[in-house]
Amino acid sequence: MFEVKKRTLIVALGLFLVLLTACGNNKPKINEKPYEDKQFLMGTYVQMRIYDDGKKAALKPAFKRVKELADKITVNEEGSEIDAVNKEAGVKPVKVTDDMYYLLKEAYKYSQDSKGGFDMAIGPITSLWRIGFPDARKPEQSEIDQALKLVNYHDVEFNDTDKTVYLKEKGMKLDLGAIAKGYITDEVVKVLKENDVTTAIIDLGGNVYVMGHSPRGNQKEDWTVGIQDPNQARNVVLGSVPESNMSLVTSGIYERYLEADGKTYHHLFNPKTGYPFDNDIAGVTIVSKKSIDGDGLSTAVFSMGVKEGMKYVDGLKDTEAIFVTRDDKVYVTSGLKDVFELNKEAGYKMGNDKDLK
Repeated sequence: MFEVKKRTLIVALGLFLVLLTACGNNKPKINEKPYEDKQFLMGTYVQMRIYDDGKKAALKPAFKRVKELADKITVNEEGSEIDAVNKEAGVKPVKVTDDMYYLLKEAYKYSQDSKGGFDMAIGPITSLWRIGFPDARKPEQSEIDQALKLVNYHDVEFNDTDKTVYLKEKGMKLDLGAIAKGYITDEVVKVLKENDVTTAIIDLGGNVYVMGHSPRGNQKEDWTVGIQDPNQARNVVLGSVPESNMSLVTSGIYERYLEADGKTYHHLFNPKTGYPFDNDIAGVTIVSKKSIDGDGLSTAVFSMGVKEGMKYVDGLKDTEAIFVTRDDKVYVTSGLKDVFELNKEAGYKMGNDKDLK
Protein backbone atom coordinates (compact mmCIF):
# COMPACT_ATOMS: atom_id res chain seq x y z
CA MET A 1 0.00 0.00 0.00
CA PHE A 2 1.28 3.46 -0.86
CA GLU A 3 2.05 6.11 1.69
CA VAL A 4 -1.07 8.21 1.44
CA LYS A 5 0.02 11.79 1.91
CA LYS A 6 -2.47 13.50 -0.31
CA ARG A 7 -5.98 13.66 1.02
CA THR A 8 -6.57 17.39 1.35
CA LEU A 9 -7.68 18.07 -2.22
CA ILE A 10 -11.20 17.50 -3.51
CA VAL A 11 -12.72 18.08 -6.89
CA ALA A 12 -16.38 18.63 -6.32
CA LEU A 13 -18.83 16.63 -8.35
CA GLY A 14 -21.35 13.94 -7.42
CA LEU A 15 -21.27 12.55 -3.88
CA PHE A 16 -17.88 13.76 -2.70
CA LEU A 17 -16.99 16.01 -5.62
CA VAL A 18 -19.28 18.89 -4.81
CA LEU A 19 -17.76 21.92 -6.42
CA LEU A 20 -17.34 21.12 -10.10
CA THR A 21 -19.96 23.58 -11.31
CA ALA A 22 -18.61 25.64 -14.20
CA CYS A 23 -20.15 25.68 -17.64
CA GLY A 24 -18.32 24.29 -20.59
CA ASN A 25 -18.24 22.33 -23.79
CA ASN A 26 -21.71 22.03 -25.32
CA LYS A 27 -20.81 19.61 -28.10
CA PRO A 28 -23.27 16.69 -28.54
CA LYS A 29 -20.51 14.15 -27.98
CA ILE A 30 -20.00 15.31 -24.39
CA ASN A 31 -22.46 14.00 -21.81
CA GLU A 32 -23.46 15.86 -18.67
CA LYS A 33 -23.66 12.57 -16.78
CA PRO A 34 -20.35 10.68 -16.91
CA TYR A 35 -19.40 7.05 -17.21
CA GLU A 36 -17.59 6.38 -13.95
CA ASP A 37 -15.85 3.78 -11.84
CA LYS A 38 -14.24 3.78 -8.40
CA GLN A 39 -11.85 1.12 -7.11
CA PHE A 40 -9.78 0.77 -3.95
CA LEU A 41 -6.15 0.67 -5.11
CA MET A 42 -2.82 1.75 -3.60
CA GLY A 43 -4.45 2.21 -0.21
CA THR A 44 -6.92 4.79 -1.49
CA TYR A 45 -9.98 5.17 -3.70
CA VAL A 46 -9.18 5.75 -7.35
CA GLN A 47 -12.06 7.36 -9.20
CA MET A 48 -12.45 8.23 -12.87
CA ARG A 49 -15.25 10.00 -14.70
CA ILE A 50 -15.43 10.14 -18.50
CA TYR A 51 -17.88 12.52 -20.19
CA ASP A 52 -17.26 11.70 -23.87
CA ASP A 53 -20.25 9.90 -25.34
CA GLY A 54 -19.57 6.25 -26.15
CA LYS A 55 -16.20 6.14 -24.34
CA LYS A 56 -17.16 4.05 -21.33
CA ALA A 57 -14.81 1.29 -22.51
CA ALA A 58 -11.82 3.57 -21.88
CA LEU A 59 -12.26 3.07 -18.14
CA LYS A 60 -10.98 -0.49 -18.38
CA PRO A 61 -7.50 0.18 -19.85
CA ALA A 62 -7.15 3.23 -17.59
CA PHE A 63 -7.65 1.18 -14.43
CA LYS A 64 -5.47 -1.58 -15.86
CA ARG A 65 -2.63 0.94 -16.20
CA VAL A 66 -3.04 2.03 -12.59
CA LYS A 67 -2.82 -1.55 -11.34
CA GLU A 68 0.15 -2.36 -13.57
CA LEU A 69 2.19 0.57 -12.30
CA ALA A 70 1.11 0.18 -8.67
CA ASP A 71 2.45 -3.37 -8.65
CA LYS A 72 5.84 -2.11 -9.82
CA ILE A 73 6.21 0.88 -7.55
CA THR A 74 4.91 0.00 -4.08
CA VAL A 75 7.53 -0.38 -1.36
CA ASN A 76 5.21 -2.27 0.95
CA GLU A 77 4.81 -5.51 -0.98
CA GLU A 78 7.39 -8.09 -1.94
CA GLY A 79 7.87 -8.61 -5.64
CA SER A 80 7.66 -4.99 -6.74
CA GLU A 81 10.48 -3.43 -8.73
CA ILE A 82 11.26 -1.02 -5.90
CA ASP A 83 11.43 -3.95 -3.50
CA ALA A 84 13.94 -5.64 -5.82
CA VAL A 85 16.15 -2.54 -5.95
CA ASN A 86 16.04 -2.13 -2.17
CA LYS A 87 16.91 -5.77 -1.53
CA GLU A 88 20.08 -5.45 -3.60
CA ALA A 89 21.26 -2.28 -1.85
CA GLY A 90 25.02 -2.38 -1.46
CA VAL A 91 25.18 -5.59 -3.47
CA LYS A 92 24.55 -5.01 -7.18
CA PRO A 93 22.67 -2.87 -9.74
CA VAL A 94 19.14 -3.96 -10.64
CA LYS A 95 17.66 -3.68 -14.12
CA VAL A 96 14.21 -2.08 -14.15
CA THR A 97 11.50 -1.46 -16.72
CA ASP A 98 11.29 1.76 -18.72
CA ASP A 99 8.39 2.93 -16.54
CA MET A 100 10.36 2.53 -13.37
CA TYR A 101 13.56 3.97 -14.78
CA TYR A 102 11.79 7.14 -15.88
CA LEU A 103 10.09 7.53 -12.48
CA LEU A 104 13.35 7.02 -10.60
CA LYS A 105 15.16 9.57 -12.74
CA GLU A 106 12.37 12.08 -12.12
CA ALA A 107 12.57 11.39 -8.38
CA TYR A 108 16.31 12.02 -8.53
CA LYS A 109 15.69 15.31 -10.36
CA TYR A 110 13.35 16.54 -7.64
CA SER A 111 15.79 15.43 -4.97
CA GLN A 112 18.41 17.61 -6.63
CA ASP A 113 16.15 20.58 -7.33
CA SER A 114 14.92 20.70 -3.73
CA LYS A 115 18.48 20.27 -2.39
CA GLY A 116 17.37 17.16 -0.54
CA GLY A 117 14.13 18.57 0.88
CA PHE A 118 12.56 15.78 -1.15
CA ASP A 119 14.82 12.72 -0.96
CA MET A 120 13.99 9.59 -2.91
CA ALA A 121 16.09 7.56 -0.45
CA ILE A 122 13.92 8.47 2.57
CA GLY A 123 12.90 4.80 2.96
CA PRO A 124 14.95 4.03 6.11
CA ILE A 125 13.07 6.80 7.94
CA THR A 126 9.54 6.10 6.67
CA SER A 127 9.96 2.39 7.39
CA LEU A 128 10.94 3.22 10.98
CA TRP A 129 7.94 5.41 11.78
CA ARG A 130 5.35 3.51 9.67
CA ILE A 131 2.83 6.33 10.06
CA GLY A 132 -0.44 5.31 8.45
CA PHE A 133 -0.01 1.64 9.30
CA PRO A 134 -1.25 -0.28 12.39
CA ASP A 135 2.32 -0.72 13.68
CA ALA A 136 3.20 3.00 13.57
CA ARG A 137 5.48 4.15 16.40
CA LYS A 138 7.91 6.86 17.40
CA PRO A 139 11.41 5.40 16.99
CA GLU A 140 14.21 5.86 19.50
CA GLN A 141 16.60 8.68 18.70
CA SER A 142 19.39 6.15 18.24
CA GLU A 143 17.33 4.40 15.55
CA ILE A 144 16.68 7.67 13.76
CA ASP A 145 20.37 8.64 13.90
CA GLN A 146 21.35 5.31 12.38
CA ALA A 147 18.71 5.48 9.65
CA LEU A 148 19.70 9.03 8.67
CA LYS A 149 23.14 7.77 7.66
CA LEU A 150 21.43 5.87 4.83
CA VAL A 151 19.25 8.70 3.56
CA ASN A 152 21.24 10.18 0.69
CA TYR A 153 19.94 10.38 -2.86
CA HIS A 154 23.51 11.04 -4.04
CA ASP A 155 24.16 7.34 -3.37
CA VAL A 156 21.64 6.27 -6.01
CA GLU A 157 23.49 5.37 -9.22
CA PHE A 158 21.94 5.10 -12.69
CA ASN A 159 23.13 3.38 -15.84
CA ASP A 160 21.21 4.85 -18.77
CA THR A 161 22.49 2.22 -21.20
CA ASP A 162 21.47 -0.82 -19.19
CA LYS A 163 18.54 0.84 -17.35
CA THR A 164 19.90 -0.28 -13.99
CA VAL A 165 19.65 1.33 -10.57
CA TYR A 166 22.12 0.76 -7.75
CA LEU A 167 21.94 1.79 -4.10
CA LYS A 168 25.54 2.12 -2.97
CA GLU A 169 25.06 1.38 0.74
CA LYS A 170 23.55 -1.68 2.39
CA GLY A 171 20.34 -0.78 4.19
CA MET A 172 19.40 2.01 1.79
CA LYS A 173 15.75 2.09 0.74
CA LEU A 174 13.93 3.99 -1.95
CA ASP A 175 10.44 5.25 -1.14
CA LEU A 176 8.55 6.83 -4.03
CA GLY A 177 5.25 7.25 -2.19
CA ALA A 178 5.65 11.02 -2.43
CA ILE A 179 5.84 11.03 -6.23
CA ALA A 180 4.47 7.76 -7.61
CA LYS A 181 0.78 8.67 -7.78
CA GLY A 182 1.62 11.74 -9.82
CA TYR A 183 3.36 9.60 -12.42
CA ILE A 184 0.48 7.12 -12.49
CA THR A 185 -2.03 9.97 -12.92
CA ASP A 186 -0.09 11.25 -15.93
CA GLU A 187 -0.06 7.76 -17.41
CA VAL A 188 -3.84 7.50 -17.01
CA VAL A 189 -4.19 10.79 -18.88
CA LYS A 190 -2.14 9.28 -21.72
CA VAL A 191 -4.35 6.19 -21.84
CA LEU A 192 -7.52 8.26 -21.99
CA LYS A 193 -6.14 10.46 -24.77
CA GLU A 194 -5.09 7.35 -26.72
CA ASN A 195 -8.73 6.29 -26.48
CA ASP A 196 -9.90 9.68 -27.80
CA VAL A 197 -11.27 10.89 -24.48
CA THR A 198 -11.34 14.70 -24.28
CA THR A 199 -13.32 15.41 -21.10
CA ALA A 200 -12.71 13.59 -17.82
CA ILE A 201 -11.82 13.80 -14.16
CA ILE A 202 -9.14 11.55 -12.69
CA ASP A 203 -8.73 11.32 -8.91
CA LEU A 204 -6.06 9.08 -7.41
CA GLY A 205 -6.82 9.75 -3.77
CA GLY A 206 -5.93 13.43 -3.86
CA ASN A 207 -3.96 13.62 -7.10
CA VAL A 208 -6.61 15.19 -9.30
CA TYR A 209 -6.46 15.90 -13.02
CA VAL A 210 -9.24 17.78 -14.80
CA MET A 211 -9.28 17.11 -18.54
CA GLY A 212 -11.08 19.36 -20.98
CA HIS A 213 -13.87 21.65 -19.79
CA SER A 214 -17.04 21.26 -17.76
CA PRO A 215 -19.86 19.76 -19.88
CA ARG A 216 -22.54 21.89 -18.22
CA GLY A 217 -24.06 24.98 -19.77
CA ASN A 218 -23.45 26.64 -23.11
CA GLN A 219 -20.01 28.20 -22.79
CA LYS A 220 -16.57 26.58 -22.80
CA GLU A 221 -15.37 27.31 -19.29
CA ASP A 222 -13.03 25.71 -16.79
CA TRP A 223 -13.95 23.27 -14.09
CA THR A 224 -14.19 24.82 -10.63
CA VAL A 225 -11.93 22.84 -8.30
CA GLY A 226 -12.46 23.01 -4.55
CA ILE A 227 -9.48 22.93 -2.17
CA GLN A 228 -10.11 20.92 1.00
CA ASP A 229 -9.76 22.61 4.36
CA PRO A 230 -6.81 20.77 6.01
CA ASN A 231 -8.23 21.37 9.49
CA GLN A 232 -11.68 19.93 8.87
CA ALA A 233 -13.41 16.74 7.83
CA ARG A 234 -13.63 15.76 4.17
CA ASN A 235 -15.56 18.00 1.76
CA VAL A 236 -15.16 21.19 3.76
CA VAL A 237 -13.87 23.63 1.16
CA LEU A 238 -11.60 26.57 2.00
CA GLY A 239 -11.57 27.96 -1.54
CA SER A 240 -11.64 27.17 -5.23
CA VAL A 241 -9.81 27.77 -8.51
CA PRO A 242 -10.89 27.46 -12.17
CA GLU A 243 -8.75 24.98 -14.14
CA SER A 244 -8.75 22.79 -17.25
CA ASN A 245 -6.18 20.27 -18.47
CA MET A 246 -4.29 20.70 -15.23
CA SER A 247 -3.24 18.62 -12.22
CA LEU A 248 -3.85 19.61 -8.61
CA VAL A 249 -1.92 17.83 -5.87
CA THR A 250 -2.17 18.60 -2.17
CA SER A 251 0.02 17.65 0.78
CA GLY A 252 -1.16 18.25 4.33
CA ILE A 253 -0.24 17.41 7.91
CA TYR A 254 -3.63 16.47 9.33
CA GLU A 255 -4.80 13.52 7.26
CA ARG A 256 -2.40 10.94 8.64
CA TYR A 257 -0.48 11.21 11.86
CA LEU A 258 0.79 9.50 14.99
CA GLU A 259 0.19 10.62 18.56
CA ALA A 260 3.02 9.74 20.92
CA ASP A 261 4.37 11.23 24.16
CA GLY A 262 1.67 13.89 24.12
CA LYS A 263 2.69 15.15 20.69
CA THR A 264 1.27 14.74 17.19
CA TYR A 265 3.63 13.66 14.40
CA HIS A 266 2.46 13.96 10.80
CA HIS A 267 3.75 11.83 7.93
CA LEU A 268 5.78 14.31 5.85
CA PHE A 269 9.38 13.69 6.86
CA ASN A 270 12.40 15.95 6.82
CA PRO A 271 15.26 13.88 5.33
CA LYS A 272 17.77 15.91 7.31
CA THR A 273 16.29 15.35 10.78
CA GLY A 274 14.32 12.11 10.49
CA TYR A 275 11.31 13.86 12.02
CA PRO A 276 8.26 15.39 10.35
CA PHE A 277 8.77 18.87 8.89
CA ASP A 278 8.20 21.52 11.55
CA ASN A 279 7.34 24.85 9.93
CA ASP A 280 4.40 27.16 9.23
CA ILE A 281 2.70 25.02 6.56
CA ALA A 282 -0.47 23.07 7.29
CA GLY A 283 -1.17 22.23 3.66
CA VAL A 284 -0.01 23.09 0.17
CA THR A 285 -1.67 22.54 -3.22
CA ILE A 286 0.38 22.53 -6.41
CA VAL A 287 -1.30 23.33 -9.74
CA SER A 288 0.73 22.09 -12.72
CA LYS A 289 0.41 20.61 -16.19
CA LYS A 290 1.83 17.25 -15.08
CA SER A 291 0.81 15.48 -11.90
CA ILE A 292 4.28 14.08 -11.32
CA ASP A 293 5.51 17.66 -11.06
CA GLY A 294 2.78 18.49 -8.57
CA ASP A 295 3.69 15.44 -6.50
CA GLY A 296 7.39 16.20 -6.35
CA LEU A 297 6.87 19.91 -5.76
CA SER A 298 4.27 19.47 -3.03
CA THR A 299 6.87 17.72 -0.89
CA ALA A 300 9.76 19.91 -2.00
CA VAL A 301 8.06 23.19 -1.09
CA PHE A 302 6.77 21.71 2.16
CA SER A 303 10.40 21.50 3.21
CA MET A 304 10.91 25.22 2.49
CA GLY A 305 8.15 26.89 4.47
CA VAL A 306 5.67 29.38 3.02
CA LYS A 307 7.97 32.29 2.17
CA GLU A 308 10.67 30.32 0.39
CA GLY A 309 8.10 27.93 -1.09
CA MET A 310 6.16 30.84 -2.63
CA LYS A 311 9.35 32.28 -4.07
CA TYR A 312 10.38 28.92 -5.49
CA VAL A 313 7.05 28.20 -7.19
CA ASP A 314 6.78 31.74 -8.59
CA GLY A 315 10.02 31.04 -10.42
CA LEU A 316 8.60 28.00 -12.21
CA LYS A 317 6.78 27.99 -15.54
CA ASP A 318 3.10 26.93 -15.70
CA THR A 319 3.04 26.17 -11.98
CA GLU A 320 1.10 27.74 -9.12
CA ALA A 321 0.56 26.98 -5.44
CA ILE A 322 -1.90 27.54 -2.60
CA PHE A 323 -0.44 27.51 0.91
CA VAL A 324 -2.46 27.08 4.10
CA THR A 325 -0.62 28.01 7.29
CA ARG A 326 -0.98 26.68 10.80
CA ASP A 327 -2.36 30.05 11.90
CA ASP A 328 -5.27 29.81 9.41
CA LYS A 329 -4.03 32.06 6.64
CA VAL A 330 -4.04 31.33 2.92
CA TYR A 331 -1.35 32.48 0.48
CA VAL A 332 -1.43 32.00 -3.28
CA THR A 333 1.25 32.48 -5.89
CA SER A 334 1.05 35.32 -8.41
CA GLY A 335 -0.84 33.44 -11.14
CA LEU A 336 -3.76 32.63 -8.82
CA LYS A 337 -4.21 35.98 -7.08
CA ASP A 338 -7.01 37.08 -9.40
CA VAL A 339 -8.82 33.74 -9.71
CA PHE A 340 -8.61 32.02 -6.31
CA GLU A 341 -11.89 32.39 -4.41
CA LEU A 342 -11.77 32.04 -0.63
CA ASN A 343 -14.74 30.43 1.08
CA LYS A 344 -15.50 33.08 3.69
CA GLU A 345 -17.44 30.59 5.82
CA ALA A 346 -14.33 28.42 6.27
CA GLY A 347 -12.82 30.83 8.77
CA TYR A 348 -9.58 31.56 6.92
CA LYS A 349 -8.05 34.89 5.92
CA MET A 350 -5.91 35.73 2.94
CA GLY A 351 -2.37 36.41 4.08
CA ASN A 352 -0.18 39.30 3.01
CA ASP A 353 3.02 38.15 1.31
CA LYS A 354 4.90 41.08 2.85
CA ASP A 355 4.22 39.74 6.35
CA LEU A 356 5.97 36.44 5.72
CA LYS A 357 9.18 35.95 7.70
